[in-house]
Amino acid sequence: MESAIPAHLATARTRHKRVPDDYQPPYPSFVARYRPGVRRVVMAYFGVQYRGTAPVAATEALAEIAERFAAAGGPSHWDRARYLDQAGHETIVSVGYWDDIARFDAWFEPVRESWTGKAREGIGTFIEVLRPTVARHETLFSSPDRAEGVAAIAGGMSGEVQEHAYWGGMRDRIPLSQTDPMSPGGHPELIRDGARLRVKAQDNLCLIRSGQDWSDTEASERKLYLDDVEPVLREGMDFLRDDGLAIGCYANRYMQVLQADGSVGEKSYGQSWWKSLAALERWAESHPTHVKIFGAAMKYLSTLGPSAKLRLYHEVTVAEADEQFFEYRDCHPRTGMLATVETLKV
Repeated sequence: MESAIPAHLATARTRHKRVPDDYQPPYPSFVARYRPGVRRVVMAYFGVQYRGTAPVAATEALAEIAERFAAAGGPSHWDRARYLDQAGHETIVSVGYWDDIARFDAWFEPVRESWTGKAREGIGTFIEVLRPTVARHETLFSSPDRAEGVAAIAGGMSGEVQEHAYWGGMRDRIPLSQTDPMSPGGHPELIRDGARLRVKAQDNLCLIRSGQDWSDTEASERKLYLDDVEPVLREGMDFLRDDGLAIGCYANRYMQVLQADGSVGEKSYGQSWWKSLAALERWAESHPTHVKIFGAAMKYLSTLGPSAKLRLYHEVTVAEADEQFFEYRDCHPRTGMLATVETLKV
């Protein structure tokens, strides 16, 4: 049994874990292990937004960012997903991951200028970037043999880890939690740059990407997941999308992962921006929508036991203000972090 916190980031705790040192989790889980020389990672979300049938500009933008990703300096891994937002806008997001800040910085500025620096007919575009130190970040996987998201750029996976299967495990896996409460500081502010809108968020903003992969399931298990679990998950995701602001969820996207040909695959993930890790924890532990998700998942897993082929994972980051970048062009006012700014004055 390993600690989720890698040895080179372990330190004397001034803030204690939620479980005793001899705690034994009831089932195995694993975390991504970065190469020791990796100090920061980058997760960059490039979004396209439109209503109705995809305009030509949307198709061109998606091809453009794929070409940029494939060019020198591009991400070591990327994926693409779509969702319908609370205002009825189709949104397609291409997410790139880097473990080399210098490479990202050299690549990013011309791409940013191209992506949000010009109007595109019939669509909005946005960029949302975090570049946290690895001490501000954690991952968790139900299986060690298929990495998703930022874990795809890690050096590998851990063995079985201790800090999971209890409320508070998410915080305990973040190395900085050993000494820091990671409390939020400040308030989001709107900055205008011509037609571009930037949001300056606050210290200790929290991002979670939490995914499901049912591509390996067989007929009976797939039916059980799609009939009994997914609708409950969708209900919770829709609540966060439509009404999450009141409980500290700034924005939520329930994404369907797209395959290389653009078709919808058998993977999904929720991607949420939160005021704080504590706000995310409160929703997870006690809000009726997540209590229902947790109950449906536990019933599913207890029914199938070790034979379950559903794969689950997540990544959670608590980022300082200077590790964040949010920029929007021709997007509606509740897009992403724009929802945190009360009014968009002309």
